[in-house]
Amino acid sequence: MSKVLFVYAKGGPPLGYALSRVAARSAVHLLALSALPPTMAASVDRLCDSLLSPSEAERRDLVSLIVSRAQAVGADAVVTFSEYAVVAVAEACEKLGLAGAGTSCALARDKRMMRRTWEERGISQPRFRPVATERDLQDAAGALRFPLLLKAAWSAGSTAHRTLRAPDEVPAAWERAREVMAESAQLGYAELHVAGAGADFLVEEIVPGTAADWFDQEGWGDYVSVEGVVVDGDFRPVCLSGRMPTVEPFTERAGITPAALPDDAQRRIVDLAREAVDALGLHTCGTHTEIKLGADGQMWVIETAARFGGAMTVPQIEEVFGLDLIGMLTDHLLGRPVSWPAEVRTPQEARGAAGSLVVLAVDGAGEAWPDQRVWDFPTVRDAVPLSVGSHLSVVAENSLPDGAPVPVYDPAAGANTMAALCLLSATDPETVLRDFRTLVDALPKVLPTDGIMEAQS
Repeated sequence: MSKVLFVYAKGGPPLGYALSRVAARSAVHLLALSALPPTMAASVDRLCDSLLSPSEAERRDLVSLIVSRAQAVGADAVVTFSEYAVVAVAEACEKLGLAGAGTSCALARDKRMMRRTWEERGISQPRFRPVATERDLQDAAGALRFPLLLKAAWSAGSTAHRTLRAPDEVPAAWERAREVMAESAQLGYAELHVAGAGADFLVEEIVPGTAADWFDQEGWGDYVSVEGVVVDGDFRPVCLSGRMPTVEPFTERAGITPAALPDDAQRRIVDLAREAVDALGLHTCGTHTEIKLGADGQMWVIETAARFGGAMTVPQIEEVFGLDLIGMLTDHLLGRPVSWPAEVRTPQEARGAAGSLVVLAVDGAGEAWPDQRVWDFPTVRDAVPLSVGSHLSVVAENSLPDGAPVPVYDPAAGANTMAALCLLSATDPETVLRDFRTLVDALPKVLPTDGIMEAQS
């Protein structure tokens, strides 16, 4: 039987989902670089032939650790679905002579190198400057047009994002962004292979997006993501995911599959994504490419990644289009024939729609909740009226337990302050969006306050 070394770290799709898809195709040996979710103990015992949780000292040379573990278990392929481990796994695969993202994987991880590559190719993107010091940020602020967005070069989940609207905001933004990167590292949300990555930043102009020119329905966000895969150097787009508007500064609230876009708009978006992915020279890996939508057909590539979209993006694709991307990629890495989609899938080919909602203590207008609430999924499920045929569930692995206080939203910390992740299945993407807007408006009203939960206990 084939053997796969599964390198786990925080981020990416839920471990339970990804692990079950890989285990259906191969014996799995799990290398856990992050603590496993408490809900996963039984599944790991059932699905994995072995589990290794290396010490801090063993993780200092991550590539060597992965190589030695792969050799010890006789791995035929090495996979990871975490943003924080993709570079290390790609380098390890090169040393092992196994298929993987390739030698240019870092171009799809370090936003500074990514943007320079696109700049050299003339690919549409916001104007930007790499910054490593507060002085660099001040100089960049003098060269670029406000408003600006400061972001960490190796971050994910919109962490360490700070909006700057004037030069006098530079010192505070720089200080807070660096603090958040340090806090994220303590939580396990940080690059695992590249030393000092938390100190690398870039700042970019905030381009004027609009959803009105692209979507018929109100309430969509002004950017989309193209989900796909690179197979032996050939980019294969799979589908587009839409978004609700982000929460200040640019924290994602919800992703919806498929995006309710006309075919012509979808084709133009895919063409730009193809340019961006092709420029990076990836070999074999999942891809997730974010594109900002503007007026009069304008578009800008924001970033891409050498891995599948995180949260519930991949499970949503499987539900809606019947494509098990993790299983398909695993088969390909193991040398088996795989029937990849010949063309990007359209909303007309979807079987319903699905979306994932990040529960943040922010209302639909972007304002913080007036008081602190307690997360309680049964209350949400029973109290919020959804459309006929819609089904709401909670992703326990990515959520606080019922009874836990909902964290106060911190714009700089982004998704680090989420309370829960919910999955909604519905008849079409328009219904998902409508139900999510209902949920966002209802949450600060129906969730119990601290006092009520204390009285009940």
